[in-house]
Amino acid sequence: MIVFPHAKINLGLHVTGKEDRPGGYHTIESILFPVGLYDALEAIPAPDNTHLFKQSGLHLPDDGNENLCLRALSMIQEELAGEPDNPGHEGLPPLHIHLHKNIPAGAGLGGGSSDAAHMLTLLNERFSLNIHPETLQRMAAGLGSDCPFFLHRQPMLATGRGNLLKPLPGLSLSDYHLLIVHPPVHVSTAEAYRMITPTKPAGELTEIIESPVEQWQGRLVNDFEPLIGRQYPEIAEAKKQLINSGAVYASMSGSGSAVYGLFSTPPPLYALQRSLPGSHIMQATTCIS
Repeated sequence: MIVFPHAKINLGLHVTGKEDRPGGYHTIESILFPVGLYDALEAIPAPDNTHLFKQSGLHLPDDGNENLCLRALSMIQEELAGEPDNPGHEGLPPLHIHLHKNIPAGAGLGGGSSDAAHMLTLLNERFSLNIHPETLQRMAAGLGSDCPFFLHRQPMLATGRGNLLKPLPGLSLSDYHLLIVHPPVHVSTAEAYRMITPTKPAGELTEIIESPVEQWQGRLVNDFEPLIGRQYPEIAEAKKQLINSGAVYASMSGSGSAVYGLFSTPPPLYALQRSLPGSHIMQATTCIS
């Protein structure tokens, strides 16, 4: 069985506070919007009865942590072991797993989180494990704050640690073309949060997005952008070039390093490629299949 984990962009991102305990998480407010940029993930019973994980496509930096797909697999196995009444409690067979990366890592596009969430749903559906949706939500939250979002396929207002989700079914960007620029830099999410100072938002995200997209620039903001843009000038330059090329709205996604632009007409892809050498420029749809 093969699934296609999708990316997301952040429409505004406010870091609003930090939990009052050692090592506490920051609290945020952001609109997570699913977009049509995909990885590919396949899991099949191992024909040789030997577990195998293979990754192809874009390079994943070695951060010393186990791949999130394998962590999702371990979580499923632990869940089944604790449910003797579940028909799948005896565990999964050895698997051949192949992850093809098309969503760049360290870009603020949620690729790793999406892979993990889709691994949970793939195994649940392919092997008829009958794990309840609420349990899948809990498991996804244990893999990462934004993982639960990728169990859904619609825009969401994310608050708390990013795990409290409210659907925004009326939000659509179907009239716009989306271009994503990934400069040749990797931004550590953990480091970005260590550097940020929480502030009170100047405006409500849900109110701002009710206005035309052409009025978002300067109002719908990402709190990380000034900080990360100073540290990595390539990010600030990518945003500048998107706006100069006609984007009606441009912003950094998450804690970076990807920057996206929304265009009311087809964007000048080749001109941008010339003006941003070394950057990976991707066309994506503003809806997912």
